[in-house]
Amino acid sequence: MEHSSPKLAVYFYVYGALLLLLVLTVAISLFHLGTLGVILALTIAVAKALLVMIYFMHLRYNSRLTWLFAGAGFVWLLIMMTIISDYISRGWVGQ
Repeated sequence: MEHSSPKLAVYFYVYGALLLLLVLTVAISLFHLGTLGVILALTIAVAKALLVMIYFMHLRYNSRLTWLFAGAGFVWLLIMMTIISDYISRGWVGQ
C-alpha cells in the first residue's frame, strides 16, 4: 500500500507553528497565572504533540488502524497524567 507524503512546504509550516507555540509557552511561563497557566501550557503541549503526530509521524497519510493505535497511546498518556496528578495532589506526598 502506497501513501503520499506532504510537500516540503508543509514541513516548514508545521515547524513554524511549533516554534510559535514554543514562544507562546515561554511567554505564558513568564506570567504568574496560577492554575490557568498550567491549563494553557498543557493545552499548547497537546497541540504540539498532535502536530508532531499528524505530520512528522505521517498519521495523516496512514490507515485508520494506525490512527487507532496512535490514539490509544495518546489516551494512555492522558490516563497516566491523571494518575500522577492525583498522586501529587495528596497532602502526604513529599512530607
